[in-house]
Amino acid sequence: MEEKTENQSQKNKINAPKLIIGLGNPGEKYKKTYHNIGLVCVENLSNGEEFKNPAKSRKNLFEYTDQNGLKLAKTKTSMNESGRAVDAAVTYFKIKPADLIVAHDDSDITLGRYKLSFGSSSAGHHGVDSVIGVLGTKNFWRLRIGIRPQNTRAKALSFVLKKIKKDDEKTLNHVFEDIRTLLGFENDGK
Repeated sequence: MEEKTENQSQKNKINAPKLIIGLGNPGEKYKKTYHNIGLVCVENLSNGEEFKNPAKSRKNLFEYTDQNGLKLAKTKTSMNESGRAVDAAVTYFKIKPADLIVAHDDSDITLGRYKLSFGSSSAGHHGVDSVIGVLGTKNFWRLRIGIRPQNTRAKALSFVLKKIKKDDEKTLNHVFEDIRTLLGFENDGK
């Protein structure tokens, strides 16, 4: 089996995050697409807990749940407007960007792999561009979940908005198990 993490040393450097927020597009059309893998990941980490809206002023930007003191959130904006949602969540929970993990798809990483990085550029991901622009910093954690098909360099536009295939769902569930372990979540068999 291929190594799952591309940056094992990060595991020892990350402090306990206060917020993990998944990026994606709202609406049924985008549900369970490769581009929404950040939302799928956060849903997996939530153990089926219901996500709720915050105060009225931010209710259309993100929703969240609490997992033993750790906030898990999902953006409700379009991917390209993710910065507004992340900024609203950071402000609502009164945390610093350095205590934040942004989970998102990465078409440069092969499906079945992921990378946890801190302070890196957006690498052309428009959702991350938006987050960096609105927060005014790139000093936050990124959980980059690979979605590129095996053995191909297909252009991202050719697959990011497609529904996740059943076989790929199984692979991603293994990735989510690894992420749960990396972040210190109880593994309950999900």
